[in-house]
Amino acid sequence: MKIGVMSDTHGYHERVKLAVEKFFGNADLILHAGDVCYHGPNNPNYKGDDYNPKALANFINASEVPFVIARGNGDSEVDQLVLEVPVLIPYAHVFANGKRIVVNHGHLLPTDADKDKIAKTFRADIFITGHIHKPVLERRGSTVFLNPGTVSPYLTNQPDKRTSVALITDDKIQVLDLDTGEAFMTLTF
Repeated sequence: MKIGVMSDTHGYHERVKLAVEKFFGNADLILHAGDVCYHGPNNPNYKGDDYNPKALANFINASEVPFVIARGNGDSEVDQLVLEVPVLIPYAHVFANGKRIVVNHGHLLPTDADKDKIAKTFRADIFITGHIHKPVLERRGSTVFLNPGTVSPYLTNQPDKRTSVALITDDKIQVLDLDTGEAFMTLTF
């Protein structure tokens, strides 16, 4: 099993392309925890030459690796018109290699207690969220909680402006620095 995980791409096409080419090219699946395109080119958060939601949608539509996307608070119905991949609301569920994986953007689950409750309800082995633009990888009880961070150097909440994605394999989860490739968080099963 090899599953790529990303979130909060916010229309940054080249950064998503880099992540897929660098880490996910031969993955079985890519899970996206929302805020994919982010309301088109008139969004006031637009920064940098890489902001291209239409190119990102075309890239996702043409991807040989299937995407499973949970809707984020920045994903509009207009975005769904250009994405051929359904954006699932509010949870995406995947069963892979005997593990129950639940994906939710996280904007309506602000505390760990909120996340713990939903993870328990779904008996999630892995519970993935986004929204905070900061990576998290920790085990609480029988669930691993993962936030892959963001691919955007303009939106990251890391003090060092690190951008990141995650990779789930049979024996571990790694959070990877998108630019250096360094695995700076690792949890083994």
